[in-house]
Amino acid sequence: MDLTIHHTFLPHTDPEASLAFYRDVLGFEVRNDVGYEDMRWITVGPAGQPQTTIVLHPPAADPTLTDQERSTVLELIAKGSFAALTLAVHDLDGTFGTIAASGAEVLQEPTDQDYGVRDCAFRDPTGNLIRINQRA
Repeated sequence: MDLTIHHTFLPHTDPEASLAFYRDVLGFEVRNDVGYEDMRWITVGPAGQPQTTIVLHPPAADPTLTDQERSTVLELIAKGSFAALTLAVHDLDGTFGTIAASGAEVLQEPTDQDYGVRDCAFRDPTGNLIRINQRA
């Protein structure tokens, strides 16, 4: 098999804040921005990697969810325990400095982990966990 990751989904609760973070702070390209009623789906991805995209979507938009399920999803997002994304860069310290200077919530400064990875962690404006690994 020749599988690749085409796109993944992360929830957003504020499309403008998410757009500013992923486009202006992380430098991702905006590939699509679609609204429907009071909802908005924004597709972003790293420059030079058109085959890999992240769809920032309104949480709990699935019409099959019950009110209780929708409430649970929103509670998990608010706690920062609903979704996560791991990225990789060549210059972890420089990237960390840029993101930290943007005001993003820092969860972990660059650290050499016991399991052999050097990484750091942030939360995006919605609360999603964003980990960044140092490329070898």
